[in-house]
Amino acid sequence: MEYDVVVVGGGPSGLATAIKFAQLNKENNTNYSICLLEKGSEIGAHILSGNVFQPNALDELIPNWKDLNAPLNVPVKKDKIFYFLKNLGIPVPPFVMPAMNNHGNYVISLGNLCRWLGEQAEMLGVEIFPGFPASKLLIEDDRVVGVQTGDMGISESGELKAGNEPGINIKSRLTILGEGCRGHLGKQVIDKFNLSDGKDPQHYGIGFKEVWKIDPKLHEEGLVIHTNGWPTADIAAGSYFYHGENNEAYIGYVIPLDYKNPHLSPFDEFQRWKTHPVIKKYLNGGERISYGARALIKGGLQSLPKMEFPGGLLIGCNAGTLVFFKNQRIAYCDEVR
Repeated sequence: MEYDVVVVGGGPSGLATAIKFAQLNKENNTNYSICLLEKGSEIGAHILSGNVFQPNALDELIPNWKDLNAPLNVPVKKDKIFYFLKNLGIPVPPFVMPAMNNHGNYVISLGNLCRWLGEQAEMLGVEIFPGFPASKLLIEDDRVVGVQTGDMGISESGELKAGNEPGINIKSRLTILGEGCRGHLGKQVIDKFNLSDGKDPQHYGIGFKEVWKIDPKLHEEGLVIHTNGWPTADIAAGSYFYHGENNEAYIGYVIPLDYKNPHLSPFDEFQRWKTHPVIKKYLNGGERISYGARALIKGGLQSLPKMEFPGGLLIGCNAGTLVFFKNQRIAYCDEVR
């Protein structure tokens, strides 16, 4: 199969990129073919739901998003920042951490936003193929010319099962890699084309997230809470508690992977954090309805590799555009620029 543009990854960065290319088709009266490959069973299947979304780049990408019923329904109404001691939460004045000011932002389900972006992309002519992971790069004459999708119908022992199908070669003039943090194809092009020469080593973290349905009496729609300190005061960890719509709360804990204690369990630290009085009071009588974890890339500008290579581009967390102190992406949307 051949396309002009192939986007690998159906997260915010990949979807925004596909939409932008499709919009340029319309503006320039061109007809370049665009496809997007997503390893999940559907768009949004691999997105950890719940975040605070800064809409400025969405304003640029789809200015009429409100008219198109984008799922941005809960504006942030109040910010609270705490430094935790074991049994005490000390309020931190907002001017101490101005980057955590979320006035004008929204508490959203990122999975729902991605599904909506997928609909916008398809209406613009982007072909989306969920359930097709890109497993290999296609390289000719030191130039990336596409990807190969994963083989299907292989047993755990590596043997071919009945009805197996080999991967498909999808060739493209431009291959855009938006796999997320430490995507294996992104790592390959960074190494092959020396994209990180002269850059600081990349830094990583792990983030845990849970979605809770909490007691309506305790729910404060639009409230955004950020904390640091206990239980990992000696680590640059951070946590959050976002009150979304429908009495849902999105909570999470992020720990950089350079912690010194080899016995530390980041998951257990997250569970301890939930027992702090400031947090526990909201969870009493609630129900956890989903949970997950993901890697974060957080080296910042000094670790950002060159984002273009022969035949393609790196975007999103595949490149490392996360602004860690704000936990959002450079040029956001993710990275339509």
